[in-house]
Amino acid sequence: MLGGKVALVYSDEYLKYFLGPEHPLRPQRLILMLELMKGIGLLDHSDLYIADARMASEEELKLVHSESYLQRVKRLDEKGVGYLDYGDTPAFRGMFSAASMLVGGSLRAAELVMEGEAIHAFNPGGGLHHAARDRGAGFCVFNDVAITARYLQKRYGLKRIMIVDIDCHHGDGTQETFYSDPSVLTVSFHEDGRFLYPGTGFIDEVGEGEGKGYCVNVPLPPLTFTEAYLYAYNEVVPPLVKSYEPDIIMQQCGVDTHFGDPLTTEALTMDCYEKIMETLHYLAHEATDGKLILFGGGGYEIGSTAKAWTLMVCKLLEVKPPEYTPPSWRELYTKMALELGDVPKHIDTMYDQEKPPLTYERKRIFAVVKETVKELKETVSKYAPLF
Repeated sequence: MLGGKVALVYSDEYLKYFLGPEHPLRPQRLILMLELMKGIGLLDHSDLYIADARMASEEELKLVHSESYLQRVKRLDEKGVGYLDYGDTPAFRGMFSAASMLVGGSLRAAELVMEGEAIHAFNPGGGLHHAARDRGAGFCVFNDVAITARYLQKRYGLKRIMIVDIDCHHGDGTQETFYSDPSVLTVSFHEDGRFLYPGTGFIDEVGEGEGKGYCVNVPLPPLTFTEAYLYAYNEVVPPLVKSYEPDIIMQQCGVDTHFGDPLTTEALTMDCYEKIMETLHYLAHEATDGKLILFGGGGYEIGSTAKAWTLMVCKLLEVKPPEYTPPSWRELYTKMALELGDVPKHIDTMYDQEKPPLTYERKRIFAVVKETVKELKETVSKYAPLF
């Protein structure tokens, strides 16, 4: 038993981060997650509590973002129209405060862990890893992951922070923030940039200057399935934790790698997220006295996202989830999905009722993943003694 209090950081204000009725980033997934946790009794667990998010201050935002970018966000907020990028991240009224609340939720998670009120904390509204110093991108206004790392350094004096990112899209904004900084080790597992936005995150992107070797990218082929993904994760993350000896581990928990996600082409199943969290949970207790901060991220099929994040929290609490979803949750999920024009999937069980359609591709994909891991270890080892 690893044990310890787990804080779920949340606010209904998160729902105001709404990019439009046709936009794939849907706040309904957060409601569904909470309802699922409630329905299976997780919210009554003695070691789980909901902590209120707070608003991030402008000074906290400027730990990563420039003053000129903050002013640009404010101007677009006042207009309520336009885009922060080339079409993925539309402006809306209230955008500045809504995005600041998501960042504040992640900072609150950091405070709870560092001040001993929780051993692990999860902000499902966070994980906005594409935003960088002078730009928003990929549905992200402010980069709460990067800001949290800088906040941990400034307020608590942490010397080594490890950020793992399992979103299907490369965490380019986070990487850019720490590209020349060895005090933050970034590790991103994502679909190969030749096939998916943002088109970055290749093996040879290892950092620069003093940070060379402290940026690790694991680009995975389309249709990477659970066994191949877990091979990569287990070959990369545990040795990095051992060699880097972080003061704290953070993980962006995008679950748009699920085979049912409408925006991506990876092929993970629900049990993959459980096994990732089982490994990460053990590593955190072994290396950082349990200090672990989790963020949300991608996940564009609302039911799958709710289930994956719930299963992850179950692992942190060492709770065995039920086989079936609660009837009340099925009803809510069906209603929400139909209102969005979607077809609800796998509504009856916590796990997948079918598997991704893979046959002859499996051997080839696994071979590509193994070669990728081998190459990245060789490449990173030229610059830093991490493998």
